[in-house]
Amino acid sequence: MRQLIRSRGVWLGLLAALVAAAIVVFVRSRRHSTGPVRPSETPAPVEQWPPTPILGAPTAEDLSRFAARPSVLDRPGFIKFFEPREPREPLEEPVRRRLIRWGVAGFALVLLVAGTQMLESVVFSKETATVVREEPYSDVPNGDRLPQPVTNEEPPDADEDCNPKSTSPRVRKISTKVTKAVNRQWRRIETWLKTNAPATYRTLGEPGDAEAIAAAEAHMGLRFPDPLRASLLRHDGADSSENTRAFGFLGHSNLSVRQIRDEWASLCQIDGEDEVFSDPRAEWWDGRMIPFAADGVGNDLVADSLMRDVGETDHEGTMSFTPGEVRIRSYYALLKSTADAMENGGSVGRWRPRAVGGELEWDVTEATHSR
Repeated sequence: MRQLIRSRGVWLGLLAALVAAAIVVFVRSRRHSTGPVRPSETPAPVEQWPPTPILGAPTAEDLSRFAARPSVLDRPGFIKFFEPREPREPLEEPVRRRLIRWGVAGFALVLLVAGTQMLESVVFSKETATVVREEPYSDVPNGDRLPQPVTNEEPPDADEDCNPKSTSPRVRKISTKVTKAVNRQWRRIETWLKTNAPATYRTLGEPGDAEAIAAAEAHMGLRFPDPLRASLLRHDGADSSENTRAFGFLGHSNLSVRQIRDEWASLCQIDGEDEVFSDPRAEWWDGRMIPFAADGVGNDLVADSLMRDVGETDHEGTMSFTPGEVRIRSYYALLKSTADAMENGGSVGRWRPRAVGGELEWDVTEATHSR
């Protein structure tokens, strides 16, 4: 035993064992200090990321202010607009027909307005121009020759009113009110003539015929004013005798229905053209006028079939709608003004009626009296 203790090899073996044991103990102690955290142990605090902002962390109010808001496409109403709807009940048949009619009428109105604008632009787009040519020349007193301007103005157009379309005669009814008013004025005129100018009274024509008036209207393509038709039905013009001039207004003699038609045709034959872009009422004659009285030397009293007022056309080539320098609004106004002038000793414009030797004469006065 002593030999073993004193043996050098044994001591070296023990020393080596102790060193190995010390190394093992050291290694195990290090592994326990750096090993994984056990559940019972408290973990070390972890540093926050991202780090806290320099100006401080945002509050709940800040986060709600910058929070994403819902889009308009996410709103319930918008989504509901695109959702399929339940089919409506069909419209009733009368309502549907009424809507279709109004739609067709509106479409037709749009087409009419568009067509009118197109027609107006086509008709009035042309302008007359003046062209100066080298020929012909005209001689002037100083011997020089100057070029004469030649205008390319269009020739007068045919008066469409003088060439009406052929239509069938149609008797039109006259209102009782117009007939009574016209007859009332005629009774006043007849009473004055019987008392003061019986010779002229006897020239008044017999009652006219409604069918003859309708035939004249169809031939002329015009509609006679109702007061004129009612007057012709009471007296179909006036017939002059050997010594007495026929009754008439403002120095003229009243024409019968046939004479009105023939006088209109004669005037249209003399002047059946319209001046380019001129006013029909400014020309010497236009086919829309109705000559109802004449003075025998080329002057006529006319009624505008469109405007209904009374005018005068003369042989000197002018037309005026102030006969006697006074405006006469209608044929009935002429009747009434004549009756008033006869009863009160007045005048119609510059024309004054008076009885001379049992006959009616119209004198031209200097003063003008408006009616």
